[in-house]
Amino acid sequence: MAGASLFTLLDDIAALLDDVALLTKVAAKKSAGVLGDDLALNAQQVTGVSARRELPVVWAVAKGSLLNKLILVPAALAVGTWLPWAIVPLMMVAGAYLCFEGVEKLAHRFLHSKEEDAAHHAQHRQALADEKIDPVAYEKDKIRGAIRTDFILSAEIIVLTLNTVAGAPFLQRLTVLALIALAMTAGVYGLVAGIVKLDDAGLALSRRGGALALLGRGLLLFAPWLMKALSVAGTAAMFLVGGGILVHDIAFLHHLVEGVAPAGILGSLVALLADLVVGIVAGALVLTAVTAFKRLRGKPAPAH
Repeated sequence: MAGASLFTLLDDIAALLDDVALLTKVAAKKSAGVLGDDLALNAQQVTGVSARRELPVVWAVAKGSLLNKLILVPAALAVGTWLPWAIVPLMMVAGAYLCFEGVEKLAHRFLHSKEEDAAHHAQHRQALADEKIDPVAYEKDKIRGAIRTDFILSAEIIVLTLNTVAGAPFLQRLTVLALIALAMTAGVYGLVAGIVKLDDAGLALSRRGGALALLGRGLLLFAPWLMKALSVAGTAAMFLVGGGILVHDIAFLHHLVEGVAPAGILGSLVALLADLVVGIVAGALVLTAVTAFKRLRGKPAPAH
C-alpha cells in the first residue's frame, strides 16, 4: 500500500508538472509580445553608462526586476483568488496602456524632427562629459528609471499570465506565475547584457587579424540595427498584443472580427490586422484623453 501510495503521489506530481509545463508554454506565448518592447526599452535604459559599468548596472536592474516580481506575483495571486472578476478589467487596462505606449512612440518618431533628436542627444552627451555631473548619481538614476520601466512591463506580463491560468488550481497558478517571472527576468536581462556588450565584443574582435577582425566589424555594424529592429518589433507587438486583448474582451469587436475573418491563414491575417488597427485607434484615443486631461490641469502635454 505504501508503495502504491508513493507511485500515486509521483503520478500526481508528474501530472501537475505536465499541466504546469503546458500552461507555462501558453502563458509565455501570450506574453511574448511584450518582450520585444521590454528588451528594447531596458537595453536603451542602461546605455549611456561607462563600458566597465554596463554589466553591473544590468545586474542591479535585474535584481530590481526580481523584487518587482516578488511584489507582483503575490498581488496577482490575491486578485485571482479573491477578486477574479477584476482579471478582465485589468487585462483591458494593460492592453489599453500597451496601445497608448505604442502611439506615444509613433508620435515621437513622426512629430519630432531629426534636428530636435540630434539636439537632445548632443545635450545628453554634453551632460555626461560635464565634470559637475556625479557619475554614481547618474548611474543610480539610470537604474531607478529602468526598474520603473520594468515594473510596468512586468505587471503587463503577469496580468497576461494570470488570465491564462485563471481557471487552474492555486498551486499551478503559483508555479506558472513564478516560472514565467523567473524565465522572463533571466531571459530579458541575459539578452540585455549581451546586447549592451555586443559593440564591445565587436570592437575587441576588430582589433584582431583575419576572420575575427571581419566578424568584429560585422558586429559593430549589426549592433545598432539590432536595437532598431527590437524597437520596431516592440512597437508592433504593443499594438498586436494590446489590440488583441481589447478585441477579445470587447464582445462587439470580437464578434465583428469573427464575422469578417474567413477561415484559414487569410482569416488569421485579417484577425492580426484587426488587432493592429484596434490597437492604434485605442492608443490614439487614450493619448488624446491623457493630453486633454493634462492641459485641463494646466500641465504641458507629454513630451514624446
